[in-house]
Amino acid sequence: MNPMKQIKIEKVTLNVGAGKDQNKLKKGMTLLKNITGISPVKTFTNKRIAAWGLRPGLPIGCKLTIRGKKAEELAKRLLEAKENSLKEEQFDDNGNVAFGIHEYIDIPQLEYDPNIGVMGLEVCITLQRPGFRIKRRKIMKRKIPRNHRITKKEAIEFMKQKFNLKVGEEE
Repeated sequence: MNPMKQIKIEKVTLNVGAGKDQNKLKKGMTLLKNITGISPVKTFTNKRIAAWGLRPGLPIGCKLTIRGKKAEELAKRLLEAKENSLKEEQFDDNGNVAFGIHEYIDIPQLEYDPNIGVMGLEVCITLQRPGFRIKRRKIMKRKIPRNHRITKKEAIEFMKQKFNLKVGEEE
């Protein structure tokens, strides 16, 4: 196989949305720290939505990005929480996988914390190939050519091989 066509995990992003509930935000920050051992960053609103009580600069969630070898290990643990089974709709056309975990206690090696209570989180796994740097570099940025992009089918195949994932089966 062409080495430039090999797929790998670029990053795993964890996200907890809290809305304007600051208590839930603190619990979400603690939860992400317990899962990874790294402090998450808060996300803030940019828009004013009066009906929801939101104003610019209000913290509404927290997120965390893991890259490299740790990302693979974390992805394996998080997929075990979903019993290594995802639906085809959870894959997009650009090689990303997104799913939610309803209760963090489903994640292996994680105990129930009474300070957090029952809480869930969203997970996004981003896949890449060698050469994807061209879309992020500072000089001579380019789009990824169509024949080098990761298709939904390729992403599903990669996840099946790498994590023994079952796709399309009902949970």
